[in-house]
Amino acid sequence: MVVSTISPSPVLTQDDLKKLAAYKAVDYVESGMVLGLGTGSTAYYAVNRIGELLKQGKLNNIIGIPTSKRTEEQALSLGIPLSDLDTHPVLDLAIDGADEVDAYLNLVKGRGGSLLREKMVEGACRKFVVIVDESKMVKSLGGSGLAMPVEVVPFCWNFTATRLQNLFREAGCVVKLRVADGGGKPYLTDNANYIVDLYFKGDIGDLKVASDEITRLAGVVEHGMFIDMATTVIIAGECGVTVKNK
Repeated sequence: MVVSTISPSPVLTQDDLKKLAAYKAVDYVESGMVLGLGTGSTAYYAVNRIGELLKQGKLNNIIGIPTSKRTEEQALSLGIPLSDLDTHPVLDLAIDGADEVDAYLNLVKGRGGSLLREKMVEGACRKFVVIVDESKMVKSLGGSGLAMPVEVVPFCWNFTATRLQNLFREAGCVVKLRVADGGGKPYLTDNANYIVDLYFKGDIGDLKVASDEITRLAGVVEHGMFIDMATTVIIAGECGVTVKNK
């Protein structure tokens, strides 16, 4: 793994760090590329920057593949030409944020609700650049104590949630249905599915084994572990911008 660091200006907010990482990631973009456009508060800055460079004429012939309806709307508002995986089954590069990153560049994604489309798009890329601030770095996935999202079909979702919780009983797993803003109704993904969030008190063990066990459960659509997918992670922190390459 190759690591390099760039020092920033002092006294940066978390949003400043996100923007710093996003702008660094856009340096990887070249004219003529087909790009996966990520979703979330950090990816937002990268998509904006791509739009700016297109408008300035510093980039041209870019095609974007959005990972959510929200990103699609943002990209269209910026004049970024869009397409889909049916037309472009192989992408040059994707840029997206992450909720957790471990030392091996494995990720947790999907707390923003777009994990299925993100995994489809970013799994089709030659290079996948992940942008985070240093608060997202963890010793092990699930180790932050925050949500590990799993997208499930609405049919008998509680049955699926119970099976997921039992699967990771030894890790102290608690499963909660994600609700929409305002509460009451379940949160709906762009694919009209539900999300159940897994919270772990202990280590979930071998990630590939855990991944296989989750995806084998009928009713599960996709989970938020992105294993061996990132090729580069850009981490912005108080001490600078660190670039980690596989």
